[in-house]
Formats: sequence, structure tokens, C-alpha cells
Amino acid sequence: MAKLSFHDFSFRQSDKGDIRADFLKIFCFDLKKDELEGIASFKIDRNSIEFEGLSEDRARRKFNLLLERAFPHLRNRLNKKPAIYIHKNSGIPLIGTNYFGLIDRGSNLIEIKPITSCNISCIYCSVDEGPRSRRKTDYVVEKDYILEEFKKLIEYKEADDIDAHINSQGEPTLYADLVELVEGISEFPQVKVISIDTNGTLLTKEFIDQLAQAGLTRINLSLNALDPKIADKMAGFPYNLKKVLEMAEYIPKTPIDLLIAPVWLPGVNDEELPKLAKFALKVGAGKRCPPIGIQNYLPYKFGRNPVKSASLESFFRKLRELEKEHGVKLIYDRMDFQIRPVKELPKPFRKGQAAEAELLFPGRLAGEMLAKAGGRIIAIPGCHKHEGRVKVRMTRTKHNIFIGKLA
Repeated sequence: MAKLSFHDFSFRQSDKGDIRADFLKIFCFDLKKDELEGIASFKIDRNSIEFEGLSEDRARRKFNLLLERAFPHLRNRLNKKPAIYIHKNSGIPLIGTNYFGLIDRGSNLIEIKPITSCNISCIYCSVDEGPRSRRKTDYVVEKDYILEEFKKLIEYKEADDIDAHINSQGEPTLYADLVELVEGISEFPQVKVISIDTNGTLLTKEFIDQLAQAGLTRINLSLNALDPKIADKMAGFPYNLKKVLEMAEYIPKTPIDLLIAPVWLPGVNDEELPKLAKFALKVGAGKRCPPIGIQNYLPYKFGRNPVKSASLESFFRKLRELEKEHGVKLIYDRMDFQIRPVKELPKPFRKGQAAEAELLFPGRLAGEMLAKAGGRIIAIPGCHKHEGRVKVRMTRTKHNIFIGKLA
């Protein structure tokens, strides 16, 4: 009897009688029962599968072949969308796109994006995430691959005050290996801050404790209102405000710092901002950082744009008025977070340059393909080809995020 055990997989019977393989918490694909029986008589347990009459080595080889054929059919269980698993043997770069991987904007802060997808649909979401999203594809990145490439990047930057910021296109607490990812990042001596952005709805006290033990130093909590009706409206989905407030009160009791990070939607949550600032101070947020960081809502071409945005001048004027009226500090700057310029990873292409790229898989927008060239991911909107090689002319190269058009 060969018993194959897994950390990333769990198995269960599907409605059609096949075997459903759940992968990294929110992803899945089906394994045909007759194909599994073609290996040998089998029995599934939650995180293991047993094959009768085979050695473990033989069973693993045969089962791995089955997995290779099944992975192209990976999908997100939350939204039923196709998903791509990006791992260190995939040959897919982790730099070049805002969708996943690593982003270096020329400072000591490195953005880490391990997953796409969200459990709520905020009406102001800049990337149109959540159950009501129009995005076409989801991505999830192997933890070890992120850590491997992160190590290379911070060694290049030669900074000893790295801020590792996990801010995926969606909700990072959906990432099954988040605790292990934080733990791995914390082992690099160059890293001084590890932070995440989260809507807080999936947090529990136990989860927070695990993140604290792993080395997380700050949670940026996207809390937009203390009024339940306004909070629900801005979340665009049922929002458990009571639970989020309980977690906000608990976080400062742990080694993790808390920053309340609302988005100001003019005409929607104006009067909630000073309330949130007072709440942040009340629960003990901002032990080593500002207790609140209000973000000015900005419209994005492919985001959700529910209101007219305020100019930067109007935004700060509003904050100053609220500060004076309520006696709370609302305006902070980058220096409050110790963010400073650090050498940026070189760009293999300049804007306007043409390059030959290998097409990989669909992007998140309709008609978009992702390709690779020069060790970077390149997004190609309006790409009519789906495989092979194409010539691309770069239309964006800023911060090693590349967009091109077919040349």
C-alpha cells in the first residue's frame, strides 16, 4: 500500500463521482475516478490518497503525471474562474506585472503579490476584484518561489531596512500559505517590516496569533466606516463589521501593529473619517506607525468608479478641516513609514523598444495575453494570438511593469 500525503491538497468526492482536489484553500480541479483506478485501487483521506499494491515511488510518479494533466483545468472555487499556478519550475517570471509576483518601485519597500481574488466587492475597488469582478483569470504563486526571487531582489538592492508589503490584487488572507510566507520573509535579516493589507473579514484571533508568531509586524486594515450601513455599502457585499471591529481591538494586544486604512469616498463616508481616527487611537493602533492612513479615492480605467474623485488639493483641505473640527491628526507622509529611495532593479527594455516575446496565458482583462521576454512578464492588451512568439513594442516600462502592443 502506497500512501501519498500532501500539504497543499485535500481530496473529496465530487458531485459527479470523480475526486475533487482542493488546492491551496480556494482552488480546485477534478481527477477522473477511472484514471485514478487506472493507477491502482485507491482510497482517499482528507490530505492523502492510498494506492493498493504499488510502491510509494511508483505511485507518486503515476499520480504526478495525472496532476500535470489536471492543473491546466485549475479554477477558483469562489468565482469559478480559471486559475494559473505559478511555481519555480514553471519558467514564469515574477517581475513585470502588477497582477502577481514582486514589484520594486525604487525604494526600500517591496510589494509582494501571492494571489488574486477577494471575498468582497468594494464599490471603489481599483482592480475590480471580488465576487462581482469582471476579471477573467486568477493567479496563485508558490510560496517557495516567491521567497527565492525575493531573496535575489533584496540582495541586489543592498538595503538593510526592507519593508516587505503583501498587498495582492484582492485579499491576501485567502492565500493558504500566508503564515508560512511571512515566516520565510522574516528570516531575511535585511527585512525590518512585514505588512499586509486586508479587509479583515477572514481574520480570527488564532490567525492573528499565528501571523504574529511568524513575524508579521503590521496589519493595514481596510476599515471604511463604523456605521454598519455605510460599511456594507462600501464593501459592496455582506460585511461583518462587528467581527472586523473585534479583530481591530485584538490586533494591538499582540506584537502586530495596526493601521486603520480607510478610503475616502466623497459624499459617502466623509463623517466616518474622524470617527475612525478616534477608534484607531482608542484601540491602541499606531504603536510604531501612524494609527490611521486615509487614502484618497482615485478612479481607474479598469476599476469600479462609484463617485467623482476629489483633487489632491481638495483631499488635503478636507483632512485639515476634519483635523481642526475634531482635534485628531489625519495627515501623514511617507517619512512616517520610513520609506526611502533605494536603487531599482534594471529594466531590460525601454519604452518604445520592440522585443520578441513568448505567449504564456490569458491576462485578467478581456483580450489580454501575458508573455515573457528578458526575464519579465509583459501584458499585451488586444492580443489575437494565444500561443507561440510575437513581436511586442513596449508602451509602459515604469517600475519594471511592462505593457506592450503587437508590433
